[in-house]
Amino acid sequence: MTTALEETINRRQHNPLTWMISRQTFWVFVAVLAAGMFLSLTTDTFLTQQNLFNITRNFTFVAIIALGQTLVIITGGIDLSVGSVLALVSMVLGVTMQAGNGIAIGILAALAVALLIGLFEGVLIAYLGMPPFVVTLGMLSIARSLAMVVSNNTVVFQFGPDQAKLLALGGGSMFGVSNPVIYTVILALITGFTLRWTGFGRHIFAIGGNEAAAILTGVRVRQIKVAVYMISALSAGVAGIIETGWLGAVTTNIGTGMELQVIAAAVIGGANLMGGAGTAFGALIGAALEEVIRNSLGLLGINSYWQGTFIGVAILLAILFDRIRAFRLSE
Repeated sequence: MTTALEETINRRQHNPLTWMISRQTFWVFVAVLAAGMFLSLTTDTFLTQQNLFNITRNFTFVAIIALGQTLVIITGGIDLSVGSVLALVSMVLGVTMQAGNGIAIGILAALAVALLIGLFEGVLIAYLGMPPFVVTLGMLSIARSLAMVVSNNTVVFQFGPDQAKLLALGGGSMFGVSNPVIYTVILALITGFTLRWTGFGRHIFAIGGNEAAAILTGVRVRQIKVAVYMISALSAGVAGIIETGWLGAVTTNIGTGMELQVIAAAVIGGANLMGGAGTAFGALIGAALEEVIRNSLGLLGINSYWQGTFIGVAILLAILFDRIRAFRLSE
């Protein structure tokens, strides 16, 4: 709530251009554009239709989960389980369809599993007072193990009678734009609208800004915390379904390490790990910067092992920017 109040005051005291320049998301967006311009001048392949198609498609899986993760981070929490939840959901989808069920049943079963995981995590955190780090770290291990149990640790690549529909869902395109990009834009618009224009969104910010004050003002803190963890797990489930359709196969190591990429995308995009700040657009831009970094290393012939270094530096710069901004606001 305190952070939201500071944002409102900052907007009213500065003109729109000054306010925009003061935003971390704006500078990350500039960094993405600058990187794109640099790569277009130094390589012959960055601006090709196929490379741009790949970049926009590849960043979507992290971006979709980062949207849900941003809501959790705004409340002051963290969800380390998203990569494993993606693996479990993908495997449930694959095994269900492999057994001869249609795509609708497979998707419903997969999303139900995601929601149950989010509900379980949310109850432990909101009602039993367990630390989000511990709960979601435990679920990271549990969900990955369950994915192995469900599939007997085998690769699933036969999806029954509706296999073509699943592959089209994740691997198809419309008007030259891949389906995952279309889904990501729709989900980002829904998330942005929820955070900006609904009471639920305002309550999320209130919890992250000052949970004690939110309780005193009548905000249903526990219920909202459960809801955001369910949304986070659901976003991982949606990404898992789409990625399964794109890959055309599911292995138990899918999504390994993805939680770090997702958290990095949210933080780079302006989400504050202390709570109270974050945007849907920031999650998309953070994920886009990560993908541009990954893509640029390949195009420039730089060892891919450097990817973690560049992303780590971006995280540190993002946090430094936030600290500087907070210091200026306190003056």
